[in-house]
Amino acid sequence: MSTLHGIIFAYHAKSELGELVRHRTSASLPFCSRYRLIDLALSSLINAGVRDVGVIMQCDYQSLLDHLGSGKAWDLSRTSGGLHLLPPFGMAGLRTGEYRGSLEALSAMHLYLSEVNAEHIILCRGDLVSNVDLSAAVRRHLSTGADITEVCSAEPPAEENNCFLPDADGFSGRQLCHVHGRSEGVYSLEISVIRKRVLMELIGWARACGKISLHRDAYQHHLQNGGRICLYLHEGYAKRVSSVADYFQVNMDMLLPQNRACIFPAGRPVRTRGRAEVSTYYGEKARSENSLVANGCYIEGELENCILFSGVRVEKGVHLKNCILMQDAVVGQDASLSCVISDKDTVISSGVTLCGSPLLPLVIPKNTRL
Repeated sequence: MSTLHGIIFAYHAKSELGELVRHRTSASLPFCSRYRLIDLALSSLINAGVRDVGVIMQCDYQSLLDHLGSGKAWDLSRTSGGLHLLPPFGMAGLRTGEYRGSLEALSAMHLYLSEVNAEHIILCRGDLVSNVDLSAAVRRHLSTGADITEVCSAEPPAEENNCFLPDADGFSGRQLCHVHGRSEGVYSLEISVIRKRVLMELIGWARACGKISLHRDAYQHHLQNGGRICLYLHEGYAKRVSSVADYFQVNMDMLLPQNRACIFPAGRPVRTRGRAEVSTYYGEKARSENSLVANGCYIEGELENCILFSGVRVEKGVHLKNCILMQDAVVGQDASLSCVISDKDTVISSGVTLCGSPLLPLVIPKNTRL
């Protein structure tokens, strides 16, 4: 029996992400000029030695399928174990056709989980921008003999959260739910290492009682019945992507070297599906200041604090500031863009001026021509 199996929740997309998730889930959002958000969770699992991973999907997952493929880029294309893509099934008995919470998603996968040949399950969010040292979290989990180990941060997230109050031994017997802003304790990143036996017991309880939330229902039930949760503190960068402003900010944060060092440490590489491209061309009058530009771009204009994915074309006289341009976007001559997120295959005509703000970036939907 293998020790570890990974599960990534990639089924959800917050409505606050608007046009960015019209044709994709949050986990498949492009990130930092060449990656997808799910690459971070997948790579963290691989770096921890996990070679058996299930990805829970729900709807609008074609983009995710295209990106993940057979899992070869993450060394998960295997005859035994490897990558398991889990579209909706086993929904009989659930109240709706959509997962309302991570526990309900796990309940729908209970037959799959029952056949997992592992002693411990690592549960991860697919929309968290962080590079967690899961090897260290697993070592703590195994050395303490804990039933559940929760990865937490000392910094509160922007959105509503669950908070654990640590005891002197690094365990917790109390969880605060629906926390807004800074509070006592440490803040859950919704990454857990849990014994399979305990997880299956909680899923059975949830199915019998109609519960849907892993933390606010199952973990609270575990604590109220005398259980304790081991805490592992992650000290690096960690932010969730729940809105357009979040997506804009996590990408802009990668322009700072200290943040890139947290997300892309040499000892825990982030893998992704490659796209064969030639080197980026810079014209004679092109200028790029504090920007991340993928291969395969054609740059003749000016970039300032921008993130460009492969195949982007920026023509003469263009000025881009604080912009994110996804694959194969085209910006025509003398256009000016500020705080703009341009999705794949967009065309912005010559002379167009567009301006958003960091808190309300302007989003240009996929395949749009302006």
